[in-house]
Amino acid sequence: MKVTVVGTGYVGLVSGACLAEVGNDVLCLDVNPDKIRILEEGGIPIYEPGLKEMVQRNVAAGRLHFTTDLSRAVHHGTIQFIAVGTPPDEDGSADMQYVLAAARGIGRLMTDYKVVVDKSTVPVGTADRVREAIAEELRLRGVDTPYAVVSNPEFLKEGAAVEDFMRPDRIIVGASDEQAVHLMRALYSPFQRNRERLIVTDVRSAELTKYAANAMLATRISFMNELANLAEALGADIEMVRQGIGSDPRIGYHFLYPGCGYGGSCFPKDVKALIKTASGEAGLDLKVLSAVEEANDAQKHVLGRKVRQRLGEDLTGRHFALWGLAFKPNTDDMREAPSLELLSDLLAAGATVTAYDPVAMHEAQRALGENPRIRYAANPNDALVDADALLIVTEWKEFRSPDFDLIKERLKQPLILDGRNLYDPAFVRGQGFEYLAIGR
Repeated sequence: MKVTVVGTGYVGLVSGACLAEVGNDVLCLDVNPDKIRILEEGGIPIYEPGLKEMVQRNVAAGRLHFTTDLSRAVHHGTIQFIAVGTPPDEDGSADMQYVLAAARGIGRLMTDYKVVVDKSTVPVGTADRVREAIAEELRLRGVDTPYAVVSNPEFLKEGAAVEDFMRPDRIIVGASDEQAVHLMRALYSPFQRNRERLIVTDVRSAELTKYAANAMLATRISFMNELANLAEALGADIEMVRQGIGSDPRIGYHFLYPGCGYGGSCFPKDVKALIKTASGEAGLDLKVLSAVEEANDAQKHVLGRKVRQRLGEDLTGRHFALWGLAFKPNTDDMREAPSLELLSDLLAAGATVTAYDPVAMHEAQRALGENPRIRYAANPNDALVDADALLIVTEWKEFRSPDFDLIKERLKQPLILDGRNLYDPAFVRGQGFEYLAIGR
């Protein structure tokens, strides 16, 4: 099938590459010529395991192409995915200008039947707005070209997005047009050969499903973070509590790991947008989600507070090693990363920091700007030199089994503050460290 993907960000590029991987002829459009140049030269503008190789393989096979030409993109695919950004607006609602601009572009240039697919995470009611935007462009042209609008939300985990797309848990298709549903079934048939994964809903239910999924996962994280803080105050061990409740099949083990807060491009933005949608369009106050957001904002400061409780409110002259900058492992995404709040807390108290992350240091430098009190190390051990403590913020695999003797040798004092509970407290303390974790 011929498919157009509007947007070569995280969702668009992964979707386009994976659809090309199963034999489709995919054209990816982006208005940013620098992104297209990078892709045409064999690079990719984001870090995602396995994606670069998949892009290069499908470009070489002639199944994946890139362009800045809107007319070419609209005329290429019967199915037109809109996968552009929906950043949070000032009031927390999703900014829809890019989605609607893409829809208007399609309506302005389409000459035959199109299935316009909302792949971006969008508020409930967006399909109606996309449909109206296309209809208005067709009216201005004086034509009556048929089209359908479909909601097909993505459920991709950063760091495992290629695997998630190729082997999905579910495929949600919100549509009322039978021809559109038929085409979407055909498009996704290679991804569900061993069992049916495609669930057809009405459009608004599909839109809400995406927000509901992310809000539920964010709720589990904030709930466990609050329990961890309580366990610490009561002298309990949150890891034992996690195992105890996770063994209940009604609860399960997923997203029950406490830490220093969630970040990224999805959870913070989507929780805010759902709260705003509820209050603005339905007149409802989502008390649980408001608490989830409040708890997460507070949790991002827990590690900084532990540092000041241990070493004093004034950290002037103190230097720290920071392991991990990205909001989670296997990505370079710094959006809403807990490390940003920790760094802000440390710098405000007068400290200096040497940070290390396997892939996110370039993005971190871009997010943080030039700051003489933040340095970046070439490897995790170099970050330790002359530091008063080691702070762990991202649970990269390479941090799981470090050389504790070397850590002790390079730190000024054997102090580790672990924001992701990577280590067994008894073992680390047995190595001669003071070890402060979350809820342990």
